[in-house]
Parts: sequence; structure tokens; C-alpha cells
Amino acid sequence: MRKKILHSSAFLASSIAALVPQAQTLAAEPGSYAKKLRESILVDPTLPASDGFDQADPPKGVAPQYPWKEHIVTTTFWIGEQPTKNNPVPNHTSSWDSNWAKNYGGTDSPTHRANYLPANFVPRQNPFYVALPYNDVTRVGHKPEAASVIPWFKKAYQGPGKTVLKDRWIAIRFNNRVCYAQWEDCGPFRTDHWQYVFGNERPKPNLNKGAGLDVSPAVRDFLGMNDTDVTDWKFMEFEEVPTGPWANHGDNNTFVLNRKASESKVARLEIK
Repeated sequence: MRKKILHSSAFLASSIAALVPQAQTLAAEPGSYAKKLRESILVDPTLPASDGFDQADPPKGVAPQYPWKEHIVTTTFWIGEQPTKNNPVPNHTSSWDSNWAKNYGGTDSPTHRANYLPANFVPRQNPFYVALPYNDVTRVGHKPEAASVIPWFKKAYQGPGKTVLKDRWIAIRFNNRVCYAQWEDCGPFRTDHWQYVFGNERPKPNLNKGAGLDVSPAVRDFLGMNDTDVTDWKFMEFEEVPTGPWANHGDNNTFVLNRKASESKVARLEIK
């Protein structure tokens, strides 16, 4: 019996020792490892699916915890963007705003910028925005699956045909930085892939290397990513979003709306 125990202990020790060099190698070259990972995904975006999440309502007072969608090819797009070979749809309108560029205040130039804003004007909407490949509404109402696949559908529902997705907050992670932005359009390429956006599928193949997320120039610049890169993202409840440059501008911005409401309340109290 004692011989068996000694034999098992020796085997366990040798197994641990075999793993140590690999762990030391990864720890010694984190930048190199991350670079190789991004390069491999940009060449072949096929990766194991990430876990889905429970659609049941969370306990009262507890924010739902959404999982990270990891290693997602991410491209840069902007309001007012002209159509190109790999982006055949112009971005003067969005899936939810037929006057998107006008309401934003102009074209959100990806090259002429200052402090995460277009250099020539202060935008009237949040410059930190994204697109994901699902739209919950059609011309006649919500899609059949919307109520069952969107976790916050019941809480956010405001009537037939009114989207419950627009202006939702997400976190985007790149290297050691995390940026926060609002969902303002649908894409890249698709508007029907709920199995990826809310489930555990990977993005479908497309002209942009299987991209599954579009981000604005402000998001790109804050994260320090390339126009096409690999990021992680997840949904956020507004209460979990910290303040930052994404909290400063836009009449669709929850931070700005809350500040205006607070200022208005203070003004009414002062009048009384």
C-alpha cells in the first residue's frame, strides 16, 4: 500500500514539473503570446464557442452577469461612412434611426479627431457606439424570438415595434484596457444572428474575416486597437458602467440624461 502511495506521489510531482516550464514561458512573454493569438484569429476566426447565459430573471437587487464573448474579430465603422467593397451599406442611417448622421451632427471622421471626438463638431449623440449583428424589430413588430432570447426584453419593453436594444451598454476589452459604449446599429453584415449575440455561437464567416463587432473611432482610439483587431465584449447593466470619456456627450447617453434630470430636479427645488 505504501509503495502505491509513493508511486502516485512521484507521478503527480513529475506531472506538475512538466507543466512549470510552459507556464513560465507564457508568463515571460505575455505580449508575444497575445500578438500570436490575435494573428491566428485574424487568419482563421474559427474558435470554440463561448458559454451562453441563463435567461431567467436575476434575483431582485442583483445585476445579471453576462459572459465575455472572447476573441471576436472587431472592425471600425463610423456614422456617415460611405459604402465600400467590404462595407456595402452606407452609414448615414442606422437600423433604428433613419437620420442617424444628421442627428449625430455630421460624419464621425475616423481620421480627423480630437479627444475621442470628431475634430470639426461636438456630436449630439454618444461618440462611443457599436454595432452587433441582430435587430429585434421589423416593420410590423418584434421578431418572433425576441422576447425569449433577449434577457432584458420584459424589463425594457415599451410597445410593439419599439426596439429594446438601442442604447444598451457593452464593455469592450483589448489587451489591458476596457472601454464602454452604446449599441446603436446592427452589423457587421447581418441583423439576424441572435444565436451569437445572445447565445453561444461564433460569428458567421463574412468579408471582414468573420467580424462579429463594429466599433466607433472613439472606441478604437481609447483601446489603442487597429482598424481591424481582436477584442472581447459583453453586455453591461448601466449601473455597472464606470465614468469615463463615454459619459460626456450625447442626448442618447444615459449619463448625460441622468445629469440633466438631476439638474432639473435641483432647479425645481430652488424655485420652490
